[in-house]
Amino acid sequence: MEQKLEFPKGFYWGAASASYQVEGNIYNTDWAYEARTSKKVPIADSGPDHWNRYKEDFDIAKSLGHNATRISIEWARIEPEEGEFSIEAIRHYENVLREIKKRDLEPFVTLWHFTIPEWLYKKGGLENKDFPEYFEKYAKFVMNHLSKYCSHWATINEPEVLVSNGWMRGNWPPFKRNIFMEMKVTNNVAKAHIKAYLAMKKINLTSEVGIVKDNIYFHSNKNPINKLVSGFLRQYWNFRFLNKIKNNFDSIGLNYYFHRKSGDNKKYKKNDMGWDIFPEGIFHTLVELKRYNKPVFVAEAGIADRDDIHRGQYIKDLVYWTHRAVLDGVPVKGFMYWSLTDNFEWAKGYDQRFGLIEIDYETKERKIRDSAYDYKKICESNSLTIN
Repeated sequence: MEQKLEFPKGFYWGAASASYQVEGNIYNTDWAYEARTSKKVPIADSGPDHWNRYKEDFDIAKSLGHNATRISIEWARIEPEEGEFSIEAIRHYENVLREIKKRDLEPFVTLWHFTIPEWLYKKGGLENKDFPEYFEKYAKFVMNHLSKYCSHWATINEPEVLVSNGWMRGNWPPFKRNIFMEMKVTNNVAKAHIKAYLAMKKINLTSEVGIVKDNIYFHSNKNPINKLVSGFLRQYWNFRFLNKIKNNFDSIGLNYYFHRKSGDNKKYKKNDMGWDIFPEGIFHTLVELKRYNKPVFVAEAGIADRDDIHRGQYIKDLVYWTHRAVLDGVPVKGFMYWSLTDNFEWAKGYDQRFGLIEIDYETKERKIRDSAYDYKKICESNSLTIN
């Protein structure tokens, strides 16, 4: 017998993207600098060319039943040189937001999605003691110009991912491996968020200003040591940053991609990135966020699946477990699939395909994947039908 799982009225359904990953031709960031010089990361060229084709992309999103979309603003476009803010760039993003609103899509905007301007990178980037002030100035400029076009803001995307890859694993700029520097940078980023949050709320008190967090479902077998390990990792990764800023955010955007089970030898299905396909983890990570008593939305959850074999079912499973979290009392307000289009997947380049929309990088042609229509049924009905 079929069962229809209804979501709350006004629930947001959409997909997410990030400026450096989809806009194309951004050559004045830390990532672009390293791609040119050290060549430790791939070059992001014109890519999906969303900078010029955003109207087409939003038209497709609307046709797929979305009522919301998540984007980011590129700091290096807004402030290409220290203290020099580009009116031309801010006007572009104003037009982007106008087009989103014109299609009755609700915009969710992230100010900083990993990349920083090259000039700031050369001044020490996140290690610079004045980094919080630099970020505050950027946030104020954007908010002064765009707050009337958007009510849902996030300051930073995945601070732990950014810092751990740059200062622990050493595979993202600035390619360091130093636990003490990682702690220093984490504190600096937390200060930056707080300064930006307070400045943004001063400009527009009614705006929702939050943070986007990548949280992992840490669990274990019954071994007491493994339980301790799992508990420590959960506290360190999922809550450490949020606790630093707990009095200075209005909402939490959850990005869910991973689970880690200590003492587990089970073999899981993998996506094209080699990551376990484990949709149930989104339920547990959402439930963990109840402690903060803030609105939550799924800011990203998706799968690399070039051949579109697993994506449709994976989306349904993610939505099912999100509904379970709603029933459990988590104040979930929306769900954004990652990603709207195929994009530049950071250190992996353009090989990995997460998009509801397939991109031909030679012609820039857009092709809607079959799984996008599975998601469309959910979006348009505000529900999931299960057997």
